[in-house]
Amino acid sequence: MVYFIISQSLAPNPKKGCDVRGQRYDMFRADLHCHTHCSDGSLSPEELILLAEKIGLKGLAITDHDSIAAYSIALPLAKQRDILLGTGVEFSCVHQGVSVHVLGYAFTPDALPVKTLCEKHQKRRKERNAAILANLRRHSLFIEERELPQKGTIGRPHIAQIMLQKNYVGSLQEAFQRYLAEGKCCYEQGASFSVEETLEVLHSAQAKAFLAHPHLMEKAAFARKLLELPFDGVECYYAKCLPQDEGRWLRLAKERKLLVSGGSDFHGSFKPHIPLGASWVDEQTFYTIFQHA
Repeated sequence: MVYFIISQSLAPNPKKGCDVRGQRYDMFRADLHCHTHCSDGSLSPEELILLAEKIGLKGLAITDHDSIAAYSIALPLAKQRDILLGTGVEFSCVHQGVSVHVLGYAFTPDALPVKTLCEKHQKRRKERNAAILANLRRHSLFIEERELPQKGTIGRPHIAQIMLQKNYVGSLQEAFQRYLAEGKCCYEQGASFSVEETLEVLHSAQAKAFLAHPHLMEKAAFARKLLELPFDGVECYYAKCLPQDEGRWLRLAKERKLLVSGGSDFHGSFKPHIPLGASWVDEQTFYTIFQHA
């Protein structure tokens, strides 16, 4: 079994039963949007795989921000635990001044274009973190760069965690609401990459590019226009979105002949209100994304 590109000899089983969406399925569930401590999740890759097994997921894609480091550990363990693991990554971009997240799927773990873009993003994040810490100092909230984790993709959740440890805030939520969320006093956008550049890099690695969580965008018209760019798919199932909210993106995907993906956006204790498997895709959808011709 090759886990990052599903063998063509495998075929989905006939669907049976009925899920809460009113669609038939065979109990195969795959969460294609989750994070480990290699970026801004709280669980290690091993812990995430074991949790997926515990709650009965059959498939998974780890989509750490700007990092594919989890796969060197997760791939052999997923194989051992008989969980289908498709490769994934999430990149932050800017389009016309608006923050956009792009999910990349179904590339080989050693894909050089993806690795190179991850390295560029890591450099960008380090510069952005330094700017955020400088902003915090101006508000008498002192955190040194050496106090941040020295490995993985480091971002605002890690800064918020240290703010909580130092009793600067009473919760991670307060850290974001008062200081770190977009538009707040210590927020920094930092240098950015365009959506077009990100799509080009992913496609050069034979990866499939999806627009992440369009449900979170303030203007649906912006997301619809954005999907005129050469995306391969759109994340239609997301976190705890209502079926009617997911439905409009499913209809758009069908109209545009785009692939469909879905997942919880699990971050562990950093987002305790979103459990792993809160949103998922069925077997046919999983295979459509990860089975290469």
